[in-house]
Amino acid sequence: MRTLPLLLVAFVIFGAEHLLAESGRLYGKLFTTDNEVFEGWIRWDKNEAYWDDLIDGTCDQKPKDEIKSKAGRHYRNKERRTTVSIFGLKFGDEGSSVSFGGMSTCQIAFGNVRTLLNDGEGDGTLVLKTGDEVTFSSSADLGSVREILLSDIKEGDIYFDWEDIEKIDFMKEPKDPSDGMERLYGRVSTRRAGEFEGWVEWDVDEVFSKDDLDGEEEGGRTRKVTFDRITAIERRSSSSASITLKDGKEMILRNSNDVNSENRGIVVKSAEFGRVKISWDDFERVEFMPVPTAKLPKYQDFDGGVPIKGTVTTEDGAQYSGHIAWDDDEEYTWEHINGEYKGIEMDIPFSAIASIEKSSQRGATVTVKNGSSYLLRGSNDVDEDNKGILITPDNGKTEEVDWYDFAKLVVK
Repeated sequence: MRTLPLLLVAFVIFGAEHLLAESGRLYGKLFTTDNEVFEGWIRWDKNEAYWDDLIDGTCDQKPKDEIKSKAGRHYRNKERRTTVSIFGLKFGDEGSSVSFGGMSTCQIAFGNVRTLLNDGEGDGTLVLKTGDEVTFSSSADLGSVREILLSDIKEGDIYFDWEDIEKIDFMKEPKDPSDGMERLYGRVSTRRAGEFEGWVEWDVDEVFSKDDLDGEEEGGRTRKVTFDRITAIERRSSSSASITLKDGKEMILRNSNDVNSENRGIVVKSAEFGRVKISWDDFERVEFMPVPTAKLPKYQDFDGGVPIKGTVTTEDGAQYSGHIAWDDDEEYTWEHINGEYKGIEMDIPFSAIASIEKSSQRGATVTVKNGSSYLLRGSNDVDEDNKGILITPDNGKTEEVDWYDFAKLVVK
């Protein structure tokens, strides 16, 4: 006789927890330049709406001249490629006609950020949860942002331009907005790189189940299909795709960048491997799947980044352990290794990396914590243009290992 009440209690508790569940979406308090304050869920630049979405741009590289002057250097005296010539202009290091100064490419998940400050134009300062600050310059995700939509908890949807904003304080969301906007999740098959399962961004634009897929059917009829009606999308050619709906109906759509070679890329994200971006030519098929709510990234899941620590082994067997500065640049777990894997772009956060092993002068194998490995090429993070790996022990002299002597890094 007591079983039924207990089941009812369990049902009520589960129901309450479900209603109060977090959606994993960006949430914060936005302060405008004319002293207004709004609070709610945020969709940034149309395609960033979740805590694991990345702010891309160039950021100030921390000066390491003092560290380098004290470093014990381990490298071969071999000429290295340090400049690239485009339309007669040289870009790169000493001798170039255009200098990048101390800037480097940066990517950081929104979940690591406590406050975003508008510094004007495309510049902004990110105050991390650790209190550290990272300054972005000329970032398309800031000054050239397509739009900033805030769904205010009292006033509804409000659109902002970058110049309207003084700052944003990010925070844990109070509850699921219950607006039916689920995140897209699925398994994406590629022509050469295998399959990737995770959160899907379509055309680097559509991220919600209520977003539309656009195209034309035969005869020129325009169709808009919400993603929550779609089971699968398969590439037919450079100019069309086959769409399978949940009711079993199939249609061929064309003449839209959602379904042809003008597609800006299919992005798949996961805490296990980071972010991959797949071009239309390399895309084969996506099968959409139920949203695994347990995998939804929450604001509290991000720590703001901690120093990268590990052990570097050289080709002659010497080992150095301590705080790592990879490519004389990446020092924190929120930073990323970038490269190309079998034709697709990969951005792997150091927080997911177990080891990096040089495969040749032009590539390295990155193994993530779940055991999967990716041979990356086409980036100075993983080839002979790597600027060196600095290792600083808790007590002792900083060592610098050149790419030519580097063998492997095991991350702690």
